[in-house]
Amino acid sequence: MPRKPQPPRAILAIDFGTSNSTVGHPTASGPALVALEDDHATIPSAIFFNIEDECVQFGRRAIRAYTQHYEGRLLRALKSVLGSSLVDETTPVGSQRIAFKDIIGLFMRHLKATAEAQLGEAAEAVILGRPVRFVDDDDARDLAAQNQLEAIARGCGFRQVEFQYEPIAAALDYEARVDAEELALIADLGGGTADISIVRVSPARHLKVDRKADVLANTGVHIGGTDYDRKLSLHQVMPHLGYKTHQRQHPTRELSSAIYFDLATWHRIVLLNDNSTATLLKEMHYLAAQPALVHRLARVIRERTGHQLAGDVESAKIALSDLERASMALPYIDDGLAIELTRSAFEQATENETRMIAASIHECLNQAGVPAAAITTLFLTGGTSAIPSVRAACQASVPKARVVEGDRFGSVGRGLTVYAGMRVTG
Repeated sequence: MPRKPQPPRAILAIDFGTSNSTVGHPTASGPALVALEDDHATIPSAIFFNIEDECVQFGRRAIRAYTQHYEGRLLRALKSVLGSSLVDETTPVGSQRIAFKDIIGLFMRHLKATAEAQLGEAAEAVILGRPVRFVDDDDARDLAAQNQLEAIARGCGFRQVEFQYEPIAAALDYEARVDAEELALIADLGGGTADISIVRVSPARHLKVDRKADVLANTGVHIGGTDYDRKLSLHQVMPHLGYKTHQRQHPTRELSSAIYFDLATWHRIVLLNDNSTATLLKEMHYLAAQPALVHRLARVIRERTGHQLAGDVESAKIALSDLERASMALPYIDDGLAIELTRSAFEQATENETRMIAASIHECLNQAGVPAAAITTLFLTGGTSAIPSVRAACQASVPKARVVEGDRFGSVGRGLTVYAGMRVTG
C-alpha cells in the first residue's frame, strides 16, 4: 500500500492584510506569532523603494523613511489590487517599472524570510487567509484574486498553498477560550473587507480538522477601514484642497474630482505621479474659482506627500473612535493649515458603508437559517470594529448576543496558525 503523504512540519500561516499583516507557526505549546518588526507581531502592509539608500524597506521602517522624506516610492494597501486590472500593471520605481504583483511578492518574501530566520529552517507550506469576497458580485474576478495570491506565494518558494477564510480563522482563535458550546457570529472587519461567519464553537470540537458542519454560513462585502478613510478624506479634508469647489467662469460646475478620489484611496495614490496628472492640475488651477486651494493639491502631488496625508487621515479616524472632534495639522500642505473633523460628520458620510456591513450580517443570518436572537456571541475583530457606528450596527443586528472583543490585528493570524497546526498533525 502506498504511504500516505505526510504534511510538512515547517508550515507558516500568513494573514496578508490590507493595512497590517501577521505570520504565525504552530508550536508544541500552541500557535505562535512571529515578531516581524522588532517586538511587534504585526507589520504594516507597506513597502518603500528607497532610491536614496538603494534599498527596499518594509512596514514601519518603510513608513518612517517616507515621512523622513527619503527619495523613493511608498506603496500601501496592496491587497486591494488583487482581482483588479492593476495587479498586472507596472508602476515606476526609480529608473525601472515594477508590476504590482511583483511588489506584493517582495513583501511576502520579506514575511517568509523573517519567519524562517526565527524558525531556523525553510518553510515550504503556507496557510493563507482570504476574505469571503475579494471582489463583490463577480465570482470570476474573486477566483482570479485568489489565484493571483496563490501564484505570488508559489513564486516566493511555497510549494504547498492552502487558503482559509479569515472569519473562520477568527472563530478558531475565539474557540480556544470558550468553555461551552456557543453559536457565534464572527465579524472580521479589516482594512479592506468585512467578513461575517456564523459558527458553532465548542471546546469539544476545537482542533478538529473537518468543521464543515459547524460553519453555518459565510458572507462578505468589500468594505473596510480604507473605505472609511476615503470617505473621511473626501468629506472633511479634500474640500480644503479644492474638492467640490466651482469653476471661475462656470459657477455651477465643479472642478474635476478624479484626482481627489485617487488621492483619498490608499492603493491609487501611487498612480498620481505621471505627466497626465500634472497636465490636469494646470487645467484645474486655471479654471478654479479658488486657485489657492488647487495650489495646495498641486503641492501634495508635486512633493509626493499623498501617503503622509492618507496616514494623517487614518490617525484622525482612529482618534474619532474615542473623541467627538479631532484636529489635523497639515503644515506640509500649507503653512498654518489645520482642519477640524467631527465624528458626527464622519458617521453621516459613512452611513452607506455601515449599512452594507449590517446588511451582510443579515444576509449571513438568512443563509444560516437562524434568527438574530439565536446568536449567543458577537465576536468582533479587525481595526474597523473600533469605529463606534460600525460596532453599534453590528450589535443592533444581533441584540441579544454577548459582545466579545478579539485582538483586532492578531486574531485572524492566530486562528490561521491554529488551522496550520491541524494540517501538520492531521
